[in-house]
Amino acid sequence: MLNAISLNTPVKLPDLVPIGSSPEVIEVSRSGVKSTKQKFRLPYLKLLVTALLFATSAAFASSQVLIPKTSQTPRRLPLSKFYDTPDPLPSGQPGELIRAEPFYEYLLPYTISAVRILYHSRSSQEKDVAASGVVLLPRGTPPPGGWPIIAWAHDLTGSARQCAPSLIKTLNEGPLFSMYVGLGYAVVASDYAGLGTNFPYAVLDVPSNAQDVINSVAAAREALPQLGSKWLVAGYAYGSRVAVGVAEAIPKNSNNEFLGAIGILGVADPLEFLEHLAQAPSNPMLVFLAQGIKNQHPEFPVDDMLTSQGMTLYKILADSCEAPSEQVPDSKELAKPAWQNNPYIKDFFSRNALGRKSAFSPVLLISGETAGDVPASLTAALVGRLCQQKDHVLFVNYPGLNPSAVLGNSVGEQVSWIRARFSGQPAPSNCH
Repeated sequence: MLNAISLNTPVKLPDLVPIGSSPEVIEVSRSGVKSTKQKFRLPYLKLLVTALLFATSAAFASSQVLIPKTSQTPRRLPLSKFYDTPDPLPSGQPGELIRAEPFYEYLLPYTISAVRILYHSRSSQEKDVAASGVVLLPRGTPPPGGWPIIAWAHDLTGSARQCAPSLIKTLNEGPLFSMYVGLGYAVVASDYAGLGTNFPYAVLDVPSNAQDVINSVAAAREALPQLGSKWLVAGYAYGSRVAVGVAEAIPKNSNNEFLGAIGILGVADPLEFLEHLAQAPSNPMLVFLAQGIKNQHPEFPVDDMLTSQGMTLYKILADSCEAPSEQVPDSKELAKPAWQNNPYIKDFFSRNALGRKSAFSPVLLISGETAGDVPASLTAALVGRLCQQKDHVLFVNYPGLNPSAVLGNSVGEQVSWIRARFSGQPAPSNCH
């Protein structure tokens, strides 16, 4: 049984204590931790969060950036030789670092260091593949034990190689990452194998993408010894399902290094989610689904699922991160009737179903009643199944807020929950 916490007003942000500071007195609250030690005052943190979440235009255009932003500055970065690997790829263990390099062209505050990484991972067929990503960390001396890590599971940014988040100047979530780093965490953001690197991309395949995230943490530690051993994962939209997939993939005895998962919007059963989107106007998600199934099952006849209009869009999105609006038909015109009954599609849904394997670490799931592609009712249904298998879940709902507002208003909940996990506090749950 589940009782969701409903938040009708903006969350008050928690007081900020610099990581690595002296011991403090801890009180357990709904999100797990409240400090009574002297700390930065609430107005300061509100100002910090507001500035970071809206820094893309104002702060990044100031002198406190690595490069100036002009109207001529392209949003995407070109693919470079950094992402190239020999064919065949020399063998390596999952998480083994291939190479790393500092990178200075992201639109980030000057207080953040960025390092690109290339590392070994595994495909959906368990083949050795290369994945890319980026590590962001504070400049300066790390705290004892190293910088604590937030691994990021990104939303769907496209399926072509050049659609990798590390090839976007803002990293797709730059202001949110800047906030995390400003609070004293390192961010490890995988692109997922096949975005950036020249390998097939397992589109919408949670098990494969979750392994890419897990392996990115090991590679980041190899590249940057100042990173700590403790980590958790957070994700947004599709990435929230990957984050839960990470929690379900981590074994029970993982040396207490993995501390939990945060899913911000988008957590739902894949069949229910995609059937819902199939009724939405001009959403190409069914085309991306066909790409993911084709990657998992090369023998899958895509035109058994997609209409001629869907097949046209399928070919466009194989090589481009965007499609002209006039070439994205109504979602109802993309797939043939009863598409969900195809045996390949059923197998893919079964493979990607969450809540069939226990997560041994706590999970925070954040939703909103008007949260775009995934209504809170679909998230609540999945959370109910997670609770039935005794997962430790805190489900927080923000009624009446759109996705951007949910992301912004949940910052306090995120930060409080994250700090509690790294402080070793008991995790709250509203499963009963």
